[in-house]
Amino acid sequence: MDRLRTIGFLINDVGRLYRRRFEHRAKALGLNLVECKALGYLSRNEGINQIRLADLIELEPMTLVHLLDRMEKAGWVERRPDPRDRRARCLYLGAKAKPVFTAIWRMADETRNEALTGLSERERETFAAMLERIRSNLLGFETVTPRGRARRRAPSGPRAARTVRPKTKKRAAS
Repeated sequence: MDRLRTIGFLINDVGRLYRRRFEHRAKALGLNLVECKALGYLSRNEGINQIRLADLIELEPMTLVHLLDRMEKAGWVERRPDPRDRRARCLYLGAKAKPVFTAIWRMADETRNEALTGLSERERETFAAMLERIRSNLLGFETVTPRGRARRRAPSGPRAARTVRPKTKKRAAS
């Protein structure tokens, strides 16, 4: 079988197995994957609003509200008024998030090292560079809507596939 024909399956399966190993570690600490993703994205995007965070972690905004309620109660997240929109809230890491975030990074490092066992440092760097390039290629086919949601767009340029429509016979007028 042609290895390139199964690359999509392989990428998806590796992601699934990687996620499973990470979730196993997170569960041992009383965390779930969505909480880890929310804290991870928030650490790199402090001050974003709830809708943008929901888009980043691919969660419905109403589901995120319940998650943020729990995380705020635990002291991991702070909601502050948005100075540009009095109806919205901006999100920041709370005082108690740092030790949790440290544990998340440790779990991520352990999972990554486990997954990349047997690869040299050079192979790891090459692999990461290739994944970044593939990601960049795929992001090039998305546009962002006014709410910040990604939407696929049709390929363009000289390399884009051209769709040829079959000719249809004209019906004779009766």
